[in-house]
Formats: sequence, C-alpha cells, structure tokens
Amino acid sequence: MRAHHIDRPADLDTVRESYDRVADNYAHMVQTTGIGDIRTHPWLKASIDAFADTVGGLGPVLDVGCGPGTVTAYLAERGLDVSGVDLSPRMIENARRLHPGCRFSVSSATELDLEEASLGGILGWWSLFNLPRDVLPQVLALFARALKPGGHLITATHAGDEDAVRTEAYGGVPVRWTTHQWRPERLVGLIERSGLRTVAELRLPPTEYSGPGVVVMAGRPV
Repeated sequence: MRAHHIDRPADLDTVRESYDRVADNYAHMVQTTGIGDIRTHPWLKASIDAFADTVGGLGPVLDVGCGPGTVTAYLAERGLDVSGVDLSPRMIENARRLHPGCRFSVSSATELDLEEASLGGILGWWSLFNLPRDVLPQVLALFARALKPGGHLITATHAGDEDAVRTEAYGGVPVRWTTHQWRPERLVGLIERSGLRTVAELRLPPTEYSGPGVVVMAGRPV
C-alpha cells in the first residue's frame, strides 16, 4: 500500500483510452512537424535546459506524462539519469520505439509509488492538465515529498480558468478528456502550498496551435 494516497480520477480509464487512440498520430506529428518538440521552441528549450543544469548530479529524474519520450530523450542526451512514465501504454510503445536507449514505463501520475527524497528532479511537462482540480494538489504534494532537498519540479500547462472538454484531437481522432486550465498565480499557489519554493515562471502567449501557457519551476528547500 502506498504511503501517499491520491484519489483516482473518475475519468482515468477514459483519458487513458483516448491517449492510446491518438498516440501514433501524436508521435508522427512531433517527428514530422516539430510541434511538441522543445528543440523547435527556444523559450521552452531554455526552460528545460535551465532545469537540466539545476538538477544535474542530484539524482534520478522522472518525466511524468512523457508521451512519446521526446523530452525524456533530450534530458538523457544532456547526461541526466532520467526515465519516463505515461498513463497510455501506446504512448510508451512509441517512446520505446523512438528512443530505445531510454527507460519508460506505464503509470498515471496518480498511481506512482515514489519514495521520500528519492528524486533530483520531476517533470510534469504539459501532462498534468487532465488531472481534476481536487486531485492536482495531491499529486503536487507527492512530487514535493519525492524530491530531495535541492531537487526541482518543472511543470508546463495551459493557462486560463476554464475546463475545456475535448472530443477530437490530432487528426480528428475521437477522444474524451477535460483540459483543466489554471491561472498562473493559482498554479504557483498550489505548488508553493505543496512545500516547494517557486524559482522561475514563464508565461507564453497563444500560438496558432495552442492557447496561452505557463511554465513554472520550483524547488524543495535545502
């Protein structure tokens, strides 16, 4: 039994099945268009680079909601001891196919069994917005507990204050998930209440394929 209980989202199975359906199209999009690849976005790449510089040498890093493994592989290239997890088995199949030298496993953010002070870094990179508003604080508390003193979390998500239900994605594939958008100041507040200290925040304007976003990096005090 896990020491840190997290409520299971009522729609977890539906969300998992939806991402299984779009996994191949999403992986193909990243490969062929660069959308979703930090190397095509200088500010997102700079954020990940800053994270890598900060947590390098602190211990294992976990990419939660890694999708097809693009950021996991980038961090591995930077020399980090990084592994990725995703709730979608098909996403993990794509990650293993595209990045055979990296470690990946299937798990939801709400199903992780993380030991206290076991990780140097955690990513929730555009991967936590499906968590219900009452569940995200529980996950953030788990992350804060799992980080070593001096370890850092970096998260990126959709900015706003609405719950948007999505019914198709990535080539018109039928899906069913809710995107919970967060106002940056509310997200920062949740992170700090989990016990972490915010060290950087980046707000992103809308693009032709996405609405406004926010990146937050926070550390566990030494």
